[in-house]
Amino acid sequence: MSSPSILKIGYRPQILALLHPSILFKELTRWTSQRQVTKASHEQLHSTGHCHMDNIFINALVRASSCSSHTQPAQYQISVTPSPYLHHRNRRRFVEIAVTKSRAFHDPFANRAGAVTASPEISQDDYKHMVDYYRDSFHIQPPESQDQPVLGLPLVDRDKADSASEEPFTQIREAHNDEEGVVIERLVRVLADESSTNEAIYANYRALPFPGVSFLSEDIRQRLFHRLAVVEKRTERTMLRYLSVIDDMKAADLPISLWQWNSALAFAGRCFAIVTAGEVEAALRIWKEMEQEADVQGNNVTFNILFDIATKAGKFVLAKMILKEMEARKLSVNRFARVGMIYYFGLQGDGNGVRRAYSELVEARHIVDTVVMNCVIASLIQAGEPSAAEQVYERMKNMHAKQTGARLPSRDWKGSRELGRVLDRVANSFKNDPEKWKRVQDDQSLAPDIHTYVIFIKYHVSQTGELQRVAALLNEMQFLGLPLHGRLFLELFRGFANHGGIRYTSWTKARLESVWDSFQQAIDQEVQDVYVAKWIVIWALRAFGKCSGKDRTLEIWEELKSRWKPDQREREIVYGILGKVVGGSQDHS
Repeated sequence: MSSPSILKIGYRPQILALLHPSILFKELTRWTSQRQVTKASHEQLHSTGHCHMDNIFINALVRASSCSSHTQPAQYQISVTPSPYLHHRNRRRFVEIAVTKSRAFHDPFANRAGAVTASPEISQDDYKHMVDYYRDSFHIQPPESQDQPVLGLPLVDRDKADSASEEPFTQIREAHNDEEGVVIERLVRVLADESSTNEAIYANYRALPFPGVSFLSEDIRQRLFHRLAVVEKRTERTMLRYLSVIDDMKAADLPISLWQWNSALAFAGRCFAIVTAGEVEAALRIWKEMEQEADVQGNNVTFNILFDIATKAGKFVLAKMILKEMEARKLSVNRFARVGMIYYFGLQGDGNGVRRAYSELVEARHIVDTVVMNCVIASLIQAGEPSAAEQVYERMKNMHAKQTGARLPSRDWKGSRELGRVLDRVANSFKNDPEKWKRVQDDQSLAPDIHTYVIFIKYHVSQTGELQRVAALLNEMQFLGLPLHGRLFLELFRGFANHGGIRYTSWTKARLESVWDSFQQAIDQEVQDVYVAKWIVIWALRAFGKCSGKDRTLEIWEELKSRWKPDQREREIVYGILGKVVGGSQDHS
């Protein structure tokens, strides 16, 4: 059992040791020598027990993907040189900006050791130009004003809507017996306990007679909804749980607030990894019920959610209609909407649109941080401009190297969630106080985080198949001190499934076995954010089916079953995929 401190920091199994040090060690040596890390901070970084264990795993993965006996040495540069992709050509004046002398990161321990370094001034234009591929200037044409609603619902009188007050439903059913009273008291205690899980909260709530919300005061109902709405990842299970309480509110004829409706929209449209027309239809149905039947008018958050769902489902015409509806209702465009616009253009394959949307975000004086830049990177890759995404990644590191006082991105999902809400309010709160705004902006990190690396690794395992580039990214991740994450294993298994099982491939059976051993170690050590779930099971089975044959795949399935407790639907899905994998696999022994 790992100690709590190890779980908190993050732990890396011998994952990258699968990639022989011959090539990547040279890269890491060249990189660290350029960075000029102070001896004190370097020793402090590597003397920590948890970092040591993390690095063992990462080194294992790196060695697996760069073994000289399986691949020819590739002369990768840690600094990305002008585009290796033939459909882009860099202008000479841009190269001087894109390629710097070193690829230095801000050392999170430098300030603790007492080192004081003067930070070069970072202007708003510096942030704005981070995504300019050719340094072109973009003229942003504001959309034409709309005076009529475009989605069939009436315009909102904002003054009337803001001044209208909802009369809360105050009638509460009394507990008929001591048993019901005990259930209510137990639910209140569980809600007050921050360590209690949503599963425990919902189980206690379901112990009340139907509809359970009628036994609860308004304050307790608010707490119940808040706890059920705040989840790390929306799933079908969390969606059904939340919407069942919404149904109870309807059955009890209790008023549902705007934020509760918005959460219901988000659950209905974002509970699956792939958003389809079905989720779009469900979200629109809830929205119309909210406005037409419950007479609760949507706000900018409502339309941000609808826009995001329509965009991810590829319903771009509907997404444009939603934007026009927002304009017709004179709703403000907040930070979340502007980030959504970046991704919208990426999905449409419009790289220049991505840059325009980012430029608008900066000009509106919204705070730029790692979350925004990750969206830009993912959007540029979606738009078919991976080299431009690499250059944004380089600039993130260079900008962060200048920010000696900036905090590193939060590794806690609740902290990241709350920070996003705070930054959304900063643009309005400090729009007339440039000094305070700049202080907040300078305090936000632009360092790549785990999601940055997952974006690039997913791209390479899905499209290029460049295993050594994956190893280099993992090595850089290790240097930053980022913790191991289950998404890394998922993407590596995806890579073996996509590129393994063919002659002369770098994605060999031996390397797959090394990754599998590392994954098992991480599970045994109870590494935070590494666990057995549906998609990692699916890609692991596909990887072994492609690289190792039927018998080994079945052995892997038996091992996974012992570590996983799926529900009936997940089990049926995996059995269906297992049948296809085993039926189509060949013996690679």
